[in-house]
Amino acid sequence: MTLPVWAGLAATGFAASLLQATNGFGFAVLAVPFFLLLVPADQAIQLVIFLSLAISLVMIPPLRDAIEPRLLLRLTVGSAVGLPIGLVVFGYSDPAIVRIAAGVVIVLFAAMLGWNRYRRQTARVALRGDLDFGVGAIAGAATGLVGMPGPPVMIYLMLAAAPMRSVRGTLVAFFALVYGATLACDLIFLGVPAADWAIAASLAPLTWLGGVVGLRVADRLNEMAAVILSILVLAVAGLYTLAAAAHAALH
Repeated sequence: MTLPVWAGLAATGFAASLLQATNGFGFAVLAVPFFLLLVPADQAIQLVIFLSLAISLVMIPPLRDAIEPRLLLRLTVGSAVGLPIGLVVFGYSDPAIVRIAAGVVIVLFAAMLGWNRYRRQTARVALRGDLDFGVGAIAGAATGLVGMPGPPVMIYLMLAAAPMRSVRGTLVAFFALVYGATLACDLIFLGVPAADWAIAASLAPLTWLGGVVGLRVADRLNEMAAVILSILVLAVAGLYTLAAAAHAALH
């Protein structure tokens, strides 16, 4: 790996971890598109899994009091069902089509959340066990397909008008479990190249630093600012995912 490529990965990892620490999600949303530009797709997804797990573990201690245990359990059980489905579909699908579909869904939901916030409307859905499980399954499938479990869960919790600190805490704990399970599956069924371990280890310090800075920024954000940031991240992520997929399809 050349130094410019490593520097690009490191800068992206720092920015993505800062973003995730600030609003609870966003590492994979920001990192996946840029990593895909710098390294092969399989390596990019593997690095995102490594680093997302690392930053989630760093963020859990300061947010442990905000985690909703029952919600986390249902999301995790659902993701355990959805993850194998996503991995199987990924093996047989056209990556460009998957990214286009993911981008469209994220953009549409970001627009809906933005409109909901503009109209100052209250929760559109109620947190329920069956919905928790279903959203967890979708997030698990999204992890296997594009390495991004965050948007489905974030959209669901924001539609339910959950407090942003609870959103951050539950998301971070969910990411740690999902990415940990994904990494374990990769190790058992696919194997992980030694080079990927080495690259991830070299990127981890800057990723952790971004998380530390992001946690301090988050403590200074009010509820409204955190919600607006989350909607903007969703919109940018969706548009970028669409643009990257269109570019790949045309070239």
